[in-house]
Amino acid sequence: MAERMVMCAKLKKELPGLDSPPIPGPVGKKVYENVSAEAWKMFEEHFIMVTNEYRLDLMDDSTNQIFFDQIDQFLFEGTAKPPEGFVPKES
Repeated sequence: MAERMVMCAKLKKELPGLDSPPIPGPVGKKVYENVSAEAWKMFEEHFIMVTNEYRLDLMDDSTNQIFFDQIDQFLFEGTAKPPEGFVPKES
């Protein structure tokens, strides 16, 4: 079976898509249809950093809104920024 290709909203080129929607609901469908597997992996790493820097509680309902805001900002709007004062680890 051929890989499913998408025109990636984040990386602005045609790339292999996700195998299935990463989350349920309309946002998951939007991501599935418009975001490459590579860009989703980048988002996962970004959101881990946001979660750690802001010490978000993943069981708190308010974190859901932050998650959805970050999806829009990182994958579709290109406006996501690292948390203030964030210093990446050196490899």
